[in-house]
Amino acid sequence: MPEFLQLLAPDEARALWFSHLAESRVGAEWIETAHALGRVAAEDVSAPHPLPHFPRSAVDGYAVRAQDTFGASDSQPAYLTLVGEVPMGEAPAFALHAGQCALIHTGGMLPEGADAVVMLEYTQPAASSVEAGRAEVEFLRPVAEGENVIRVGEDVAAGAVVLRRGTRLRPAEVGGLMALGITRLHVARKPRIGLISSGDEVIPPEQEPQAGQVRDVNAYALSALVEAAGGQAMRYGIVSDSMEALRRASQRAWDECDALVITAGSSASTRDITAAAIHSLGAPGVLVHGLHTRPGKPTILGVCTGKAVIGLPGNPVSALVNGYLFVAPLIEKLMDETPRPRPVLIARLSVNLASQAGREDWWPVRLRWVGGEGEWLAEPIFGKSNLIFTLAAADGLLRIPPDATGLSAGERVEVRLI
Repeated sequence: MPEFLQLLAPDEARALWFSHLAESRVGAEWIETAHALGRVAAEDVSAPHPLPHFPRSAVDGYAVRAQDTFGASDSQPAYLTLVGEVPMGEAPAFALHAGQCALIHTGGMLPEGADAVVMLEYTQPAASSVEAGRAEVEFLRPVAEGENVIRVGEDVAAGAVVLRRGTRLRPAEVGGLMALGITRLHVARKPRIGLISSGDEVIPPEQEPQAGQVRDVNAYALSALVEAAGGQAMRYGIVSDSMEALRRASQRAWDECDALVITAGSSASTRDITAAAIHSLGAPGVLVHGLHTRPGKPTILGVCTGKAVIGLPGNPVSALVNGYLFVAPLIEKLMDETPRPRPVLIARLSVNLASQAGREDWWPVRLRWVGGEGEWLAEPIFGKSNLIFTLAAADGLLRIPPDATGLSAGERVEVRLI
């Protein structure tokens, strides 16, 4: 087993950890597309037909032949004969010929012969048409061919890949698939992440704590993080500070889950049993025992017979911050998700922040809009790592890189939103 607290930078530790998980992937399943928000596509999806599959109007107005409107102006309108109205949800039963137009609404199908649409506000009924006993419309603006028209396949061509494998579905992807009639989708199964809390002082949240006892925060905070990242949280309860008890609970969770997270028991004290329990689950065992970061220095990363196991500190802020840094990326990796940019915001730091050279610091910050200056102000929230509401009050996390000895008030900083 590696010597305890041979510290690695978080990025270096994550890379080492993931290098032992190169082939670790969860399986796939079929689900209803209507329930696919936040799921990750397990295969490429192609359009079965063009979208739209008929030429549509993009505005309310009149379908025309563009050449019949050339030269039209307020002083010299073009006059076209109105031959009908395009019914919504149906193909028009007529075609347009020279000098004709048809009333059409947004989304309506262009009649045969039409190649453009003039917006309603650039038209008016022709007064002379009433006297002549026929319906005519004055056109005060010309249009070019294709203007205000959505052509066949303009959104998607038939056979085009509309969803790449590894894409996490957002509302737009769900809507797009429905527009193509793709009502079932092959997606990565949600990784099952086992969660174990350890410590003689930890009790379930529904119990009243006695002196020296604390309610279990980490299992529920990390469950929420797992679900938000796309996984399925599997809580295995609270385990006492006993090597045998933790080993039995860990083995059960390892057998039933795709990855395992254990909180507490990862300090340098003699009561440290988490690393030993992880090592007992299989080779290679513990890969990283200690990060050059704050919070979360005593974090453990391991791989046991192809499955990831992570030991997080018991302090809630440390556990949750490192959950963002390691558990969430692990879930994305298990689903073979294509990386996307993290939501970040540029803000001005409100106060000086000191750091230790060589160590990566993550500070919870509150963001405040300074309207007079037109920018966001990042205000660090100071508190110890066992105070969960310091993180609950935060809008994001501010990173101080290891090559810095701190940040100065007024500096522009990048805040990772949480």
